Amino acid sequence: MNNILSVDKNGVTYHLSYTIIRSSRKSIGIEVKPGGEIIVRAPRFISSSRIEQVLDKKAEWILKRYLKLKDSSVKSPDNKNDPRITALTKRYRDAATEYIPKRVAYYQPYTGGTYSRITIRDQKTRWGSCSSNGTLSFNFRLMLAPPRVLDYVVVHELCHLTYMNHSKEFWQAVERVMPDYRIYRDWLKQHGNTLTIN
Repeated sequence: MNNILSVDKNGVTYHLSYTIIRSSRKSIGIEVKPGGEIIVRAPRFISSSRIEQVLDKKAEWILKRYLKLKDSSVKSPDNKNDPRITALTKRYRDAATEYIPKRVAYYQPYTGGTYSRITIRDQKTRWGSCSSNGTLSFNFRLMLAPPRVLDYVVVHELCHLTYMNHSKEFWQAVERVMPDYRIYRDWLKQHGNTLTIN
């Protein structure tokens, strides 16, 4: 089962997907594999809330390991210089640069907050981010997702302009604008790794 650990660092929120594997072991173990896969091994009798407590306590260490190992997975040299991949990537980047700011402008009156600028990037660790100075960044690969999933990320980051955390109030703000946001959040958890150009 995939879950999300959200870690705030230097005004940026990282959403880290992790998998829980339960067994007859007696303690909780956390492993960050090359490529950034996070595995949590836990006893069968430990509650999910207890696991979340341990992850929150270890969040800084997990993020540090994740950022160190996320790019150590095997690269695809065949695609790196493939002109077709390069052309497709540029096409999606250009489309995102034109389309995503329109969605931000559409939802901003509903979420409130003031942003300073929008950047479109190929972020390795997250789909979007909101910095403390009001810069909104979005992963261009969101253009490969269903439109409502992209809209969810837009609403999520816009709400961070008011709540720079994942508090109860933050999620209430997201839900006011997008009552069915959980559907799209779960879609990203399950299918986000398929949003690639290759």
